[in-house]
Amino acid sequence: VAFIGLKNTYTGHTLCDKDAPLLLESVTIPEPVISVAVGTESRKELEKLHQSRKKNGLEDPSFSVRTVERTNETIIAGMGELHLEILVDRMLREFKVEANIGAPQVSYRETIRGKAKGEGKFARQTGGKGQYGHVVIEMEPGEPGSGFEFVNKIVGGVVPKEYIGPAEAGMKETCQSGVIAGFPMIDVRVTMIDGSYHDVDSDQLSFELAAKLGFKSAAKKAGAVILEPIMKLEVLTPEENMGDIVGDLNRRRGQLSDMGDRSGSKVIKATVPLSEMFGYVTTLRTLSSGRATSTMEFSHYAETPSNISEEVIAAAKGTVNA
Repeated sequence: VAFIGLKNTYTGHTLCDKDAPLLLESVTIPEPVISVAVGTESRKELEKLHQSRKKNGLEDPSFSVRTVERTNETIIAGMGELHLEILVDRMLREFKVEANIGAPQVSYRETIRGKAKGEGKFARQTGGKGQYGHVVIEMEPGEPGSGFEFVNKIVGGVVPKEYIGPAEAGMKETCQSGVIAGFPMIDVRVTMIDGSYHDVDSDQLSFELAAKLGFKSAAKKAGAVILEPIMKLEVLTPEENMGDIVGDLNRRRGQLSDMGDRSGSKVIKATVPLSEMFGYVTTLRTLSSGRATSTMEFSHYAETPSNISEEVIAAAKGTVNA
């Protein structure tokens, strides 16, 4: 069955008889793991970029967009090199957006490995009404996939309720830009345990700023680390090319998980860091004279080796300085 002209129907919607309602299980959308920076030079081009983002996002839920405040760049993210190439091509071809497209970048993450206590105090006096906010927090690793979790254990009114929300918002915002290299921080549990306020000088902004300082302080003491996306890879290849392909995967920090047979060919299953997989399709074609095929999907995030972390942090700082 085919329908045309459906203006308010998008990916994930279920079509059914209104007298016999039916709801199918929703599609599971993996987290985007690769991104490119998009820059425009005029307001007109920026408006066209927003239009393309909106339409692409409705049609493709795995497409995401965010703005990096420190650089004012628009970052579009997807599931792989080909996915991003298609998104960018549509943006340029269908919406006629004149934009500068950066090189693909891996979507790293940050997290913590230990527990720590942090304190943030923001105090400013300018002659008139000043600003004052003070929070004390405990930070610990959260459950895998939990993202950012906030717990309020303030008792006795040491911090008024109207300042708890701004403090949480400040920490959540800091979580989005991390503390090591500017990548979003995941799986972190923060408990607000103490603080203080001033009857005249305290306001919501002061507590938001104090919470940001406390979050950064605790995260650095809790052993913040860089995480990289790990991909599940499956390669279908003739047997005679198997050795070369396995050797190449080993050079890419790949971990073999299974090897078998399928339809007269060999099947290689492995997990490989996404950062090592740029241009893999071309390499695979060369190693197998065009006879091998591969599929790849996101598996999980894992801590990067120390030498890779140093390179990622250095590259991130270099981008900011530039």
